[in-house]
Amino acid sequence: MKKISLLTIYTFSVLFLCAQNQENSTVTLDKISDNLYQVSGGRGANGGMYIGDNQVVIIDSKMDKTSVDGIFSAVKKLTDNPVTILINTHSDGDHINGNQFFPKEVTIIAHENCRKEFLLPQRDGSASNWSGDEMMPFVPEITFNDKMQLYLGGKTIELYYFGIGHTTGDIVVYFPEEKTAFIGDQVFFERPQLIHSYKGGNSFEHVKTTKKLLATIDAEKFCSGHSEIKTRADIEKHLIEITALQQKIKNMVAEGKTQEEVKSAFAENESRLVESVYNEINKM
Repeated sequence: MKKISLLTIYTFSVLFLCAQNQENSTVTLDKISDNLYQVSGGRGANGGMYIGDNQVVIIDSKMDKTSVDGIFSAVKKLTDNPVTILINTHSDGDHINGNQFFPKEVTIIAHENCRKEFLLPQRDGSASNWSGDEMMPFVPEITFNDKMQLYLGGKTIELYYFGIGHTTGDIVVYFPEEKTAFIGDQVFFERPQLIHSYKGGNSFEHVKTTKKLLATIDAEKFCSGHSEIKTRADIEKHLIEITALQQKIKNMVAEGKTQEEVKSAFAENESRLVESVYNEINKM
């Protein structure tokens, strides 16, 4: 029987406690303006909260009831206005699983492709968890195609769809007064871009979509699902980096390199992105 050292036990204990703390961390608000906040902490991706004249809009719903309760507690500390609208930036579980813990009277809005992705079979081919009668009330009930405007008294929120990227249904939620855009997982920072090929995502379309985003809205701040608030320069840097990666893979494919040979030329954490780009090139 192998002996387990005290150091090993300590290491696993620390990792376990860190994971628990991460999963159960308190929901917090990062103030952008008196009306607009980034919602951090809890289980799941960063989201947003906007206080209108008479109502509150939430962007993305995290993953569990505790986190959703944390969102509502944070709202109550700032306003008595009711939460009436939930916007899903796309269909990934860390952004939408909390939908089911919102009151049924809250209106859920997303892109039409995002709603379709809620109902797609799971990766293993089994039926979507959202397709049953109990979950259907928490699937987006209002969808749009290219652009949608929400009016909250004297405040306006602009919703944009710029095209395929991370998935086929990612949107941008823009607040003109604050020059701030919530972009979900449309762009990743400090880590390789995630492209959900199984949901129709495409890295080359992602580049086009992101360029269109920058050209269309005059945002100065960008709130994403998995990073601190970023700038236009950060997104421009991302575009340079992913375009260089794509070109390198194109050159290797032209040389007849196999997928494994191509992947071996990149860092391990880039493997999923490299695989997506490689397959996209071979389908061109």
